[in-house]
Amino acid sequence: MANPTKTILVTGGAGYIGSHAVWALQQAGYRVIILDNLVYGHQDLVEQVLKTELIVGSTLDKALLTSVFSQHQIDAVMHFSAYAYVGESVTNPSKYYENNVVGTLTLLDAMVNAGVKSFVFSSTCATYGVPQELPIPETHPQAPINPYGATKLMVERILTDYDKAYDLRSVCFRYFNAAGAHPDGLLGEDHNPETHLIPLILQTALGQRDAIYIYGTDYPTADGTCVRDYIHVCDLADAHILGLEYLLQGGTSTIFNLGNGNGFSVRQVIDAATRVTGKPIPVVEDNRRPGDPPALVGGSDRARSILGWDPQYSDIETILAHAWQWHQGRHG
Repeated sequence: MANPTKTILVTGGAGYIGSHAVWALQQAGYRVIILDNLVYGHQDLVEQVLKTELIVGSTLDKALLTSVFSQHQIDAVMHFSAYAYVGESVTNPSKYYENNVVGTLTLLDAMVNAGVKSFVFSSTCATYGVPQELPIPETHPQAPINPYGATKLMVERILTDYDKAYDLRSVCFRYFNAAGAHPDGLLGEDHNPETHLIPLILQTALGQRDAIYIYGTDYPTADGTCVRDYIHVCDLADAHILGLEYLLQGGTSTIFNLGNGNGFSVRQVIDAATRVTGKPIPVVEDNRRPGDPPALVGGSDRARSILGWDPQYSDIETILAHAWQWHQGRHG
């Protein structure tokens, strides 16, 4: 059980995955401080649900970080504050390299100066690029095909060097498609703009969009549409707690995939959403988008065996049901 005196700084803790991680940390007995610039985070969820200290600011703000680490006895950092729109990273790479790389570097230097040695990093399967084998193991070559994936890979390399030079130990989680919402409807996915398949489908079911677009129906998959590995956001959050406790107990730097090890096609997700919502979901078939691999499925044996991670919500209909409850409450 966690030591309740331990304080964790969570960057991006007002965002989708970060807020679920904050909730899980609180349930495990940790004290949490959130640092978020609120570009995509939600202050109302911090104030009404998480009810913890929120520092509004950027990881690029060296003076702010120095102040945070000097005023608080922080035991570890969980880092979620990245920009994560793949398409935008292609058209505006400067924004991504500055925030995702320079911002992380500034944060890591502040940790080193403050003597904070444990870092849990939100990485991505986008570091692999187009997979050569499925499910993808952690040893798969990393060849990202967009700047977003490249920024995450760069941070992974920085962390390797910081471990050797400064004894800053890290756990990197490369996750697949985060989805779903808190089962109690407290927290969920609320991006603007929204680019993720499941929220777009549910917005269509709510009548907020005319149709859901399928980009590419000629992929070499069972039904011709892209296949993705969807992982419940609460299972992701649980893995972060396990990764944190692994580090606090003296674990060495390491990397874990987080996925369910099975994939669902775009058509399968739409069909499941039709069953869950009971609503018609009009579909428009369109051309492929550049840079979409046919299938992405992750092998998570390392996280299961080393961390004892055991995902609770691997069923796509359960993931959709939790998301549907959240979207109806938030946007219905």
